[in-house]
Amino acid sequence: MDVQHGTLDSSVLLTSVLQKGSLDRTLPGRDRGGMDLQPTAASRGPAVAAVLGACVSLQVGAACAARLFPAGGTAGTTLLRLALAGLLLLAAARPAVRAWDRRPWGAVALLGLCLAGMNASFYAAIARIPLGPAVTIEFLGPLALAAVLSRRARDLLWVGLALAGVVLLGTAGHAPGAGGLDPVGVALVLVAGAFWAGYIVVTARVGAAVPGLGGLAVATGVAALALVPFGTPGAVAALARPELLPLVLGTAVLASVIPYSLEFVALRRLPTRTFGVLLSLEPAVAALAGWLLLGQPLGALGWVAVAAVVAASAGSTWSARSATAAPEPAGPVPDLPEPGLVLPEPDLVLPEPGLVLPELAPDLPEPAPVLPEPAAVVAAAAGRRDAPQTCAAT
Repeated sequence: MDVQHGTLDSSVLLTSVLQKGSLDRTLPGRDRGGMDLQPTAASRGPAVAAVLGACVSLQVGAACAARLFPAGGTAGTTLLRLALAGLLLLAAARPAVRAWDRRPWGAVALLGLCLAGMNASFYAAIARIPLGPAVTIEFLGPLALAAVLSRRARDLLWVGLALAGVVLLGTAGHAPGAGGLDPVGVALVLVAGAFWAGYIVVTARVGAAVPGLGGLAVATGVAALALVPFGTPGAVAALARPELLPLVLGTAVLASVIPYSLEFVALRRLPTRTFGVLLSLEPAVAALAGWLLLGQPLGALGWVAVAAVVAASAGSTWSARSATAAPEPAGPVPDLPEPGLVLPEPDLVLPEPGLVLPELAPDLPEPAPVLPEPAAVVAAAAGRRDAPQTCAAT
């Protein structure tokens, strides 16, 4: 993500924030100091598992949230999730907010509003339409943003493929015997996708103004505060039922803490392109979660539509990273010593043993010795407790 020049790398749009939040803005393959980290084949296996685990955890968390809707409503459930996630992130990040000026506060506040709108509208959408189609349609937001920022014809083709998949999903992708998608739910998830695109843009500003996790942690708290007027009655109703408390905690942990943590591990060990392609599987994972956990099956054409959106997302990420790959160096690379070679040490002339080097300090007169008073010497010898504690010079 090129923040310094005011542009966004479209390849990062589908890799750093596809999970609606990222723990660290450090680019994959580089540590916090900018040093290259070369992932090995042994480290990529667990990293791939971490990405897939993050996708599964996020969608299972969304399924848990859907079970809270009858008691807490969509706004109350969103408030509970963001409030708990914000507290956990603030405890982990401990941002130095006292050092912030107007610029980081403005960016973080705007990011919090995007988070609130994105999560609230998405939860309101999955209360009306199945989870799999909701996540699939929501992907139009970042895909469209990537196409607009890249201005390449092939990215428009990827968006067209995703749009065709969404149209197919809305018209013929539902299970046999089920009705079509609720138009209000589709509109709400499109709003969520628009907030998602805005979240991506604002994240670049926050990443440039606030280091580490502090910006995301405070923004999550701002999002929770923004939903207090709308979600407080539902949140109180859900918390008043003790049997729902594990579900509330599970929603926050599964939909926020675990995905963010697993992403952080994977981002350090996977190339950006691989990370983005793996995250493109999220619509398929959401469709499976909706089917297995919420009883929301898709028809054959529905799975074809999900596959089209997955292919569009993966293709957009892959082509963007290929176009922005670093060029080969123009000049010759200087010869460097091979590992294991010992460079000759410079010849140093050391003084022979026994030689005394001249002192550089000037000759100064020795100070007069400080002698204790006779009374102090006598008192100390006698062991008297009232002996003077300091000795004056004679």
